[in-house]
Amino acid sequence: MPSSAHIIYIPAMILVGVMLGFILGSRAARNAFDMERKRDAERAEARARREERKRARQAAADAEAGGQGEAGADADERPTAGA
Repeated sequence: MPSSAHIIYIPAMILVGVMLGFILGSRAARNAFDMERKRDAERAEARARREERKRARQAAADAEAGGQGEAGADADERPTAGA
């Protein structure tokens, strides 16, 4: 037969375990949330750099096409059959 100390000791240890689990779990959740926020910021930064490079390449291509003169720009336009 367990002693009367077990009536206090066992529930106390369960309560301590629940409290430690809550503390450690909340810390892990906070760390996971911070890492996700950091990863989202890094992805947004990478996306912005990628868009900037894309715009720079497009501007360079437009400048190169613009250097050909008006004949190069008109060559893309096709006359319609009704005109």
